[in-house]
Amino acid sequence: MKICKYGEEVLKTKARAIDDITQPIADLAKAMVQTMHQAPGIGLAAPQVGESMQLITLDLTVGEIPEELLILINPKIIASEGFETSEEGCLSVPGYSLPVKRKFKLLLQATRLDGRDLRMEFEGLKARVLQHEIDHLNGITIVERLSSLKRSLIKKEISQKRKSGQW
Repeated sequence: MKICKYGEEVLKTKARAIDDITQPIADLAKAMVQTMHQAPGIGLAAPQVGESMQLITLDLTVGEIPEELLILINPKIIASEGFETSEEGCLSVPGYSLPVKRKFKLLLQATRLDGRDLRMEFEGLKARVLQHEIDHLNGITIVERLSSLKRSLIKKEISQKRKSGQW
């Protein structure tokens, strides 16, 4: 699957909730996992592959430990605490690692691909990646998490790259 890059409309749009877990949704999730692992990445949201729906994949092991893979539908943060600022990369903003302030710990509610509800606490890197992917479902990238000055500098760089065919 092609990964959409910063500036594409689908990355600016709030994704729609998934009402029914159909075979096409399961197929999309499987293709997203393959794309995420091949990139390689540790998280991917459906809007990043051009599908404006609330579906994310997450695997900090990049396929090394299959049981660590999370496929979540309509994820929602119920509660959170603590803060931490750390560098983040993004498959849709290649070549950049940007400082982003995130909650350190969170309680998440979502639906698994098999239809079961999930309500679980996450902290550290997993919590960070979940927040990053949920941002994508809300039309937000790491670029929007920057100060206005840094954001305008990055946008200008990306615009120049786009004009020269490097983006």
